[in-house]
Amino acid sequence: MERVVITGAGVISPLGLTLDDYWSGLERGESGVGPVTLFDTTDYRTQIGAEVKGFDPDAYLDAKDARRLPRFIQFGIAAARLARSDAGLDDGGYSPDRAGVIVGSGIGGIDVIEAQHEVLRTKGPRRVSPFFVPFEIINMAAGKISMYFDLRGPNSATVTACASANHAIGDAYHVVRRGEADVMICGGTEAAITPISFAGFCSMKAMSERNDEPTSASRPFDATRDGFVMGEGSGIVVLESLRHAQARGTHIYAEVLGYGMSADAYDMVSPPDDGDGAARSMQAALRNAQIEPSDVSYVNAHGTSTSIGDVAETRAIKRVFGDLAPSLPVSSTKSMTGHLLGAAGAIELIACIMAIKHQRIPPTINLASPDPECDLDYVPNVARDAAVDIAISNAFGFGGHNTTLVVRRWREG
Repeated sequence: MERVVITGAGVISPLGLTLDDYWSGLERGESGVGPVTLFDTTDYRTQIGAEVKGFDPDAYLDAKDARRLPRFIQFGIAAARLARSDAGLDDGGYSPDRAGVIVGSGIGGIDVIEAQHEVLRTKGPRRVSPFFVPFEIINMAAGKISMYFDLRGPNSATVTACASANHAIGDAYHVVRRGEADVMICGGTEAAITPISFAGFCSMKAMSERNDEPTSASRPFDATRDGFVMGEGSGIVVLESLRHAQARGTHIYAEVLGYGMSADAYDMVSPPDDGDGAARSMQAALRNAQIEPSDVSYVNAHGTSTSIGDVAETRAIKRVFGDLAPSLPVSSTKSMTGHLLGAAGAIELIACIMAIKHQRIPPTINLASPDPECDLDYVPNVARDAAVDIAISNAFGFGGHNTTLVVRRWREG
């Protein structure tokens, strides 16, 4: 089996449009949440979100695609371009047939569906765009990335709600590990801050209604949390076989050690109270990585700021780490970025590799009144210097999909 390393990362996020801006925002404990500007929220219970600000598609795409591609694909191409450049692959350095793409999304082109349904309703079926289907289907993000960068190897898309990006990266890890590709561009992309998407989550009462104080609305593990804040953006990483990366002489952020997944087999939207599925996902990842719980330095939690989910994840961490759990640093960066749904796992894995690079753990902001049932070390409010050797990233999705990725600071041997 090949060893798999991360050699590039690209982020389009509510905290900025570069990897440095994203990490700086996390370190400073900034919130990317504000009033929604993408549509009129007057009649909505929730009127806040973590939007990507200042994104200019012309900076990343050709003119035609910048004008017509849906936002989630644009984000994905932009983050892939940034990751590819960060990995030093702008001028090639790989065989196109040995380089692939796996990119996930939870909801994909829902903005396209909304717009074209309105065309159908008001103008009739003959006026629906011939690009309706290719623009709304989730796999087109991976498809377009392959076209932009001539990546002709394995290509796929994952659709597992908020676990989509972790599944994409985990699947790509196995592709490289098995020797089926030298390079994989992988991660997630999402742009679901749209009228119908917001209406659906509002009807579920899943999102925070703290409209008057948006920057403190996402408050994972706090007793006063009242739901998640929807975010948007994309996170993409470049995975390479160690052999290929060393032959190119490129820098290495971290090694991917393991990937675990499980199903709750319990409920469409809620985890079991005891966090059973989440615990089994973490245990599977640790087994795959061939490490012990005591080897883990930091957990980037799924931590969405929902009443049930935060407690279940806390119980799952206690089950996996036992007596070590109270002293294990855990944080939820969704407190700053909001919840990027199908892209969340990717930007959170990137937070892990940056924590390893800088030996600094990003905080959980807005944690003022800890929930008595959430009694772990969540790195409250302020980033913390720490020795981070191995980090794990959790991502859980509607349908009971659970995923965990394990990354380790790069070292020879």
